[in-house]
Amino acid sequence: MKLIIATIKPFKLEEVREALTDIGVRGLMVTEIKGFGAQSGHTEIYRGAEYTVNFVPKVKLELVVSDAMVDQTVETISSTARTGKIGDGKIFVLDVSQAVRVRTGETNEDAL
Repeated sequence: MKLIIATIKPFKLEEVREALTDIGVRGLMVTEIKGFGAQSGHTEIYRGAEYTVNFVPKVKLELVVSDAMVDQTVETISSTARTGKIGDGKIFVLDVSQAVRVRTGETNEDAL
């Protein structure tokens, strides 16, 4: 099993969720976050004054999938979230050693 952590632009969330559902992903966790990377924030004008926004709003997705679904899941997130502009996000894949479904006690891939 693998944990996939992806940061994407907020307006892409629903499109990515639909694409993941279409390939068989059964659940994911979503967190609103702020961060910066290559784009290093941006400037905005509010009431005539210019100010710098150092942290850009993003959405973090976390999902655990079987080893067999990792490549397809990463490709789906990547292609669906891509706008071609700076700040499209990042995807990280980590090993998961154990999973337990609290309600039933199922473990590992059965818990997914």
